[in-house]
Amino acid sequence: MAATLPAQVFSPNALLRIDTDDTIGIILNKVEMGQGIWTTLAMLIAEELDCDWARIRVEHRVIEGPHLDESMWVLSTGGSDTVRSEFDRYRTTGAVARTMLIQAAAQRLGIPPEQCTTAGGYVHAGATRLSYGSLAAEAARLPVPKVKLRSRSEWKLIGAPPGGDTPRKLDVPDKVNGKAQYGIDIQLPGLLTAVLERSPVFGGKVKSYDASGALRIPGVRKVVQVPEGVAVLADHTWAALQGRKALHVEWDTKDNGNPDTAQLFAQYREVASQPGIVAQSKGDVANAWQQARSVYEQDFYFPFLAHSPMETLNCTVKLTADKCEIWTATQSNLLHRQEVARSLGFKDEQVTLYTPAMGGSFGRRGSFGNDWVMEAVHIAQASGEAVKLIWTREDDIRGGYYRPVYLHKVKVGMDAAGLPVAWEHDVVGQSLFVNTVLEKDIAPNGLDYSTIDGVNGSPYITRCPDHSVVLHTTANNVPVLAWRSVGNTHTAFVMETVIDELAFRAGVDAVGYRKKLLAGHPRHLAALATAAEEAGWGNALPAGHFRGVAVHEAMGSVVAQVVEISYSNQNLKVHRVVCAIACGLAVNPDGVKAQMEGGIIYGLTAALFGEISIENGAIRQSNFHDYRMLRIEEAPAIDVYIVEDDGKMGGAGEPGVAPIAPALANAFFAATGKRVRKLPLLSNI
Repeated sequence: MAATLPAQVFSPNALLRIDTDDTIGIILNKVEMGQGIWTTLAMLIAEELDCDWARIRVEHRVIEGPHLDESMWVLSTGGSDTVRSEFDRYRTTGAVARTMLIQAAAQRLGIPPEQCTTAGGYVHAGATRLSYGSLAAEAARLPVPKVKLRSRSEWKLIGAPPGGDTPRKLDVPDKVNGKAQYGIDIQLPGLLTAVLERSPVFGGKVKSYDASGALRIPGVRKVVQVPEGVAVLADHTWAALQGRKALHVEWDTKDNGNPDTAQLFAQYREVASQPGIVAQSKGDVANAWQQARSVYEQDFYFPFLAHSPMETLNCTVKLTADKCEIWTATQSNLLHRQEVARSLGFKDEQVTLYTPAMGGSFGRRGSFGNDWVMEAVHIAQASGEAVKLIWTREDDIRGGYYRPVYLHKVKVGMDAAGLPVAWEHDVVGQSLFVNTVLEKDIAPNGLDYSTIDGVNGSPYITRCPDHSVVLHTTANNVPVLAWRSVGNTHTAFVMETVIDELAFRAGVDAVGYRKKLLAGHPRHLAALATAAEEAGWGNALPAGHFRGVAVHEAMGSVVAQVVEISYSNQNLKVHRVVCAIACGLAVNPDGVKAQMEGGIIYGLTAALFGEISIENGAIRQSNFHDYRMLRIEEAPAIDVYIVEDDGKMGGAGEPGVAPIAPALANAFFAATGKRVRKLPLLSNI
């Protein structure tokens, strides 16, 4: 969106413009990456604006020039907070625009504004009908008023109430017919495609290289060294890849340290026995075990995970002496623009960043280190060419920025009824947010709350009179990054498999046991009861079928899931997942259901197959043949139920991921009598 708009365009703020042709332009202050905000944020404006849904055109903002309104823009999109954070802002934008359009119509007609109504993109006054576009120039000259938002009983779009309209998804047509332009689709005159040869181990640097073989490949134009490795530039991707194969690079790997996954776990076990940072404590947990009737102790292990979005990382850069233009799909467009400007010695306004459509992210495009963007900028600098850097799937799997390895050490004391009365919980792993712009908010004084989210504050733990949660932050040279649902990717598994095992030891039904522990937590209870009832918990299953349950809070929403599996001859089949989400108001119920379905498939993939392993400093996996994805025939039937309440709105993009792995593991125990302490689950078979 340009800093200066034509006079005939009505734009009450940086999020909305109405053109004279009646087009409604809605600009996202966050980025669409599959979570559905392209439609949901538009719904918020449309609810108050009374516009024609078919006239809406949504776009990502172009980050260029001085900011139109700094308060409108965010540094990064993540944490499943877009709808929650923008709920009032976008509704207010629509309400302000509608009020100003009514005022403009009233002035033109010489009548009080109270005699005007709106519907379908028009201001109505008796038999007179004026389109929003025809009023744009006049509305643009009016002062911005204060407005009152519509009450819930007046909504027609939000929440799709009975008799309301569920609007079609605005981005689907272009994604179906091929008009949507992703970052990987960008084409410019003279653009060269670049691929980068990176060190086979983390921390490696180029010692020397021979480009003669690469330059003999037809279509290869240049080979340049950059801080991250050696880049091959060619007329097209195939030539660049063949040129990379023909490179001969000698690497200095002395800074690698040869990390090894097995060694990391051994080190983490030692670290867990040492003092850490206390995140939560109450009572005297050190002496509580003497009062317990029984004690449970167990360690849990979680591997590195790659994000593996369908569209691999890519970035197009056009660089001149005083201007840099960038086309890349990123969750952190303002941050990346700032980092590029600092790197080039430019002012921020000399860098323009375009955000095209994004083929998935799951956190990978939320890197605060700006890794792939700076790679492309460095290649453009070194070559003097306009370049499009493309990562292959192998680059994606081996290029770093993984969900970290984690170790949990859990000790629980139970009373005579088998209920927990003492809980000691240690978590060991790398920090995601130390040394980032979010450190002061998420990881103050070295205590990274994202690592222990789901353990810290858990209702299972806080009800214990004696408890402690301790974080042990480690460091190694494997780059890590938030992965969809962040700390809940591992904390939910530990909490819900431990609780399931305690219920079994107590001889109590798993759902009933949880209900007793979750008294006073209405969202947990509502989600759990709904999932259990809809799944037929307690009813007979077909022969050879088994169920497992889990309930977990993440991003302000509580999600309960019941998984039904069959297992025989070491063959596991997931037949059905029943999911209930308690998230307060569901602005776009279809979108919430879609996110639960996507989160379940994504989480199930990781639970069954997900593992990035390191041997002698190198990543073993390379593509989807050894970093498996769930296939269509392996996917279960999924039923999603939304449990609404009047409480604070929760997120939907990530919470569906967290409970699926423990629910699956609990079903696996029901089938085999074997508990899962290490993921992925199939490594236990």
